[in-house]
Amino acid sequence: MDAEAGPDSPSQAPATERPVPTADPELVKRWHSTGGELVELLSQVREKVGGVAGVRLGAGLTVLVTDPQAVQHVLARHPEQYVKRSHRARLLIGDGVMAATGEAWKRQRRLLQSQFTGTGMRRYEQRIIEATRTTAGRWEAYARTGATFDVGQEMHRFALDAIWRSLTGHPLNDETAHELEAVTAVGAALPSLPADADEARDSVADDLARIDAIAARAIEAARGGAAGPDGPGLVHILVDAATERPEYTDQLIRDELVTLLAAGHETTATTLTWLYLLLDRHPDAREQALAAGDEGSEQRRQAVQALVHETLRLYPSAWLLPRHAAEDDTLAGYTVEAGTDILVCPYLTHRDPELWPDPEHFAPRRFLTPGGRPSHPGAYLPFGIGPRACVGLQFALRESTILLERLLPAHTVTFSSTPTKTTYGITVRPDGPAPATLGPART
Repeated sequence: MDAEAGPDSPSQAPATERPVPTADPELVKRWHSTGGELVELLSQVREKVGGVAGVRLGAGLTVLVTDPQAVQHVLARHPEQYVKRSHRARLLIGDGVMAATGEAWKRQRRLLQSQFTGTGMRRYEQRIIEATRTTAGRWEAYARTGATFDVGQEMHRFALDAIWRSLTGHPLNDETAHELEAVTAVGAALPSLPADADEARDSVADDLARIDAIAARAIEAARGGAAGPDGPGLVHILVDAATERPEYTDQLIRDELVTLLAAGHETTATTLTWLYLLLDRHPDAREQALAAGDEGSEQRRQAVQALVHETLRLYPSAWLLPRHAAEDDTLAGYTVEAGTDILVCPYLTHRDPELWPDPEHFAPRRFLTPGGRPSHPGAYLPFGIGPRACVGLQFALRESTILLERLLPAHTVTFSSTPTKTTYGITVRPDGPAPATLGPART
């Protein structure tokens, strides 16, 4: 899952170190005065300064990194020098694997990684298939009745069902789905919460209490040996780990459970929603994918995966990856001092015209055509690269592909309206509902 960290190219390494080139302060002042999105400022900084660029967002210098070699240097080659400090979602996920650091992170990562690769992944594939069948049944009912439904809500329900089955062995029922809305609510609130930790927690206390209660019930059931109809889930693995590893307290198991819930459904649901919105504007892409091969063929699967990858290029699951320089370093020939904040921005790397021709255009064939995409591992990183790349990468890609292989040939989606804005929070998501109806398949 992690990208191979090859050596830096000596021909591109400057002979002498230089200060990081920095954006004109007037650029930041104008951005502040307009109240624009951070991504708008970062895009201008990248365009005017380059792939390694300084910008003063506060008292100190922040270094924006979008150049593929510099991205690889920070995330894959020297992760011990460019570290996480405090995860933006720590209020929600506590000390789960996404927020953990140091030796604790290594232990937690090692346990979870085995569950999302190889044999572990095959164990959960049938649960994804069952969640797909449930979703397909709802869509068949929408098609029969002509009912209007929200595509974003449907994708959230599917992804939440898939991860809940994998965690607990139980299908998602309406009551549990309602309770788990608290996870989405806290995640959406995070960017606007007060800076003070106590005030922030008080602002979402009711939702956190609901999350804690449902996690406690899942842990208690697993500890009691009660497997769901799909068999034991990841919570059982965590509970079993506690018998030999004292660090796996109920609090840490809760944190891992909530981490997997939050990361395991929000990113997939958002990607699938974006994909359907993109297909609405580019219906030929759906037709090309379905024409690539027969149902169940490897050609069809690769074409569907290309739809997912191109969606992730435009709207990466991790659009911004903050890091902190733990010690002095030389990055792409520039001096980076210890204490410097680093922003790796996959969103901008994926839209760099020097890497991706016509980068704003939705063109899934980039991922099917030899030479259609950059070969450097730092040029495409929707889930990050290096040792801290998303542990659930294969799970997310597999569930997206399984669902699309079932739904794309069966229905065409007609939106009655589409979101006009984009929200850049923990994820990049459409800002608004996406009501639609289903028509007969066109191939």
